[in-house]
Amino acid sequence: MLSIQYKEALFFARNYNVPVYSILLVEDVGQFSINFVNYKIEPNTVLFLSPYQNLKWLENWSAKIKLLQFHGDFYCIEYHKKEVACNGLLFNNIYLEPFIALDESRFQEVRLLMEKMEKETTTNKRFTDSVLKSYLQLILAICSNEKIDEHDNALAKAPFESNILLFQEVLEIHFRNERSPSFYADQLSMSSSSFTKKIKSQFGKTPTQLIQERVILEAKKLLHLTHKSVKEVALELYFEDEFYFSRYFKNKVGLAPTHFREKVGISIVAK
Repeated sequence: MLSIQYKEALFFARNYNVPVYSILLVEDVGQFSINFVNYKIEPNTVLFLSPYQNLKWLENWSAKIKLLQFHGDFYCIEYHKKEVACNGLLFNNIYLEPFIALDESRFQEVRLLMEKMEKETTTNKRFTDSVLKSYLQLILAICSNEKIDEHDNALAKAPFESNILLFQEVLEIHFRNERSPSFYADQLSMSSSSFTKKIKSQFGKTPTQLIQERVILEAKKLLHLTHKSVKEVALELYFEDEFYFSRYFKNKVGLAPTHFREKVGISIVAK
């Protein structure tokens, strides 16, 4: 499934929560929240949403946006990760902002590709899917390269502190069974208050938010990319039982793990 359309931001996605990946082209400045974290954007920004992320506009904003949506069955970002490194960069990254500001020429290049995709869906029925996937892959490649450049430039101007980088490493090791911010503060030999301030300053999120997002990201991955039962996923993530896991997941995502899997499906790369 793939769709391309214009939307009025004022009416679009006050609580955007659907089982598709979304790419939004926004020409104007704006403010919104994703999973309850607030962001501001400049003109000519491309925004990336994974399935069931919570998006809300934070002001009375009536700008038009260009919206491209695709389901994982149409284009699997995990399957194509060697060709376009967008999974964990544009989508499904808890540390980086979920958007990229482009210069005018790059923004118009992406817009033109979307317009070509839109035209393709109405004029050519013979090779539509393969052509659309090629255009989509090019959009993702352009934005991934820009995102990498943006990240590298940011590091050059203001390198991460060693304890911030260490936190990411420690979180990747322990997020399954350690969900207390104090554990990570101790690992970094920092007080809880100092640790919280540094993490919030660097990522715009509290340690608790990052830990929860990392757990949910892994849960979504296991539900979408494997055939493991909900009980097996709960055990792998060290929840007491599948019912507690289901409540935890539903509180963060908005629907139960079984319903999430029904909506997004099981990927073609599932093992």
